[in-house]
Amino acid sequence: MSSETLRLPATFNRLAWSNLAAQSAEQVALAAAPIVAVLLLGVGEGQTGLLQTALTLPFILFAIPAGLLADRVSRRWVMAGAEALRAAALAAILLLLWLGLMTLPLLALLGFVAVCGTVAYSVAAPALVPSLVNAQQLPAANARIELARTVAFASGPALGGVLVGWVGAAPAFGFAAALSAIAVVLLAGIYEPVRQPAPQRHPLQDIKEGAAFVFHHALLRPVFITQFIFNTASFLLLAVFVPYAVRHLGLSATGVGTVLAMYGVGMVVGALFATRVMQRLAFGTVIGLGPVTGFVAAAVMALTTWIPTPLLAGLSFFLLGVGPILWVISTTTLRQSVTPPSLLGRVSAINIMSYGARPLGSALGAIVGGLYSAEACLYLAAAIFAAQALVILISPAVSLTRQPDMVGEPARC
Repeated sequence: MSSETLRLPATFNRLAWSNLAAQSAEQVALAAAPIVAVLLLGVGEGQTGLLQTALTLPFILFAIPAGLLADRVSRRWVMAGAEALRAAALAAILLLLWLGLMTLPLLALLGFVAVCGTVAYSVAAPALVPSLVNAQQLPAANARIELARTVAFASGPALGGVLVGWVGAAPAFGFAAALSAIAVVLLAGIYEPVRQPAPQRHPLQDIKEGAAFVFHHALLRPVFITQFIFNTASFLLLAVFVPYAVRHLGLSATGVGTVLAMYGVGMVVGALFATRVMQRLAFGTVIGLGPVTGFVAAAVMALTTWIPTPLLAGLSFFLLGVGPILWVISTTTLRQSVTPPSLLGRVSAINIMSYGARPLGSALGAIVGGLYSAEACLYLAAAIFAAQALVILISPAVSLTRQPDMVGEPARC
């Protein structure tokens, strides 16, 4: 494949920069919100838990409506409107902090609104990408998008904490609002090809059509199931790691932070090398790598119950970062290839609904850890990771030798 073929067009590069700004704004704000709640508002653990709930609920409540919208109107305008909504919510937090009027309910409400913008942006972006690049460029384009998300994920929390510590809470939210505004400006310069108008139907019919497409598709159904199980297992592991690391591995706060940072390092490494890996291995093999690597990571973490060294824990988190990035890039490319353009918004939304498994994993950690031990949680996580690897390995997805051809719109009667 020639370098000319893989060179991404300027209009996509604007989307990639917009995505970096948007993802960074999200991570800075998500990091700053609980710090503000604890240090400025003096709330306790239970109340910060309620704040975190408010910051995650939009993914469950609004992913499907955002997908419907992305399939009916301009996806670029959905993203620009969503990012403008987030910028407005962050600016409102900034204003209330400056005026000394901030309360926990207001912080939770405005944070909820800001995350609603995140959801709509995240749903529409993968649906927009195939209209900006050709089929051969999709893996490289998705790798670029994922690299931006990874960089923001790895650096955003630290940046948010540093900003709050150095210049105060209000400037941190002001910085995040400015990043969102930059994302909107970048989106304004993107040319989006005109799509055929969607038929006017009841929204429930559209939702049913999107869900039926995913759950009846031989390739997309096992991908969704695998991702749902993976999210359950990974958040089960994360829910118990910190107390386990302190008690069993003897790590200090700095040590825990260093081990957790290996997750971000793995994500960055995976995103940087994803395009080369996908050029050298069969497409289905790359899809299988993520779940298998996740299982290996969980097994390595379980091994620390017998060999209590932070080196193994760090390796586990590194693998947990590398493999799933390859999974996200390859399965996003798969969805974009096999889904008709008019369904991409809803299919993207259903994929994001798999994030609903994260609270389930955290709850499992609380129950099993409370009744038994953190070690039992690690063994359970390894078993669940084994299940998700098995689901994808027995599916036809891993048999794909190459990226599927792009599908068009089905003929309408």
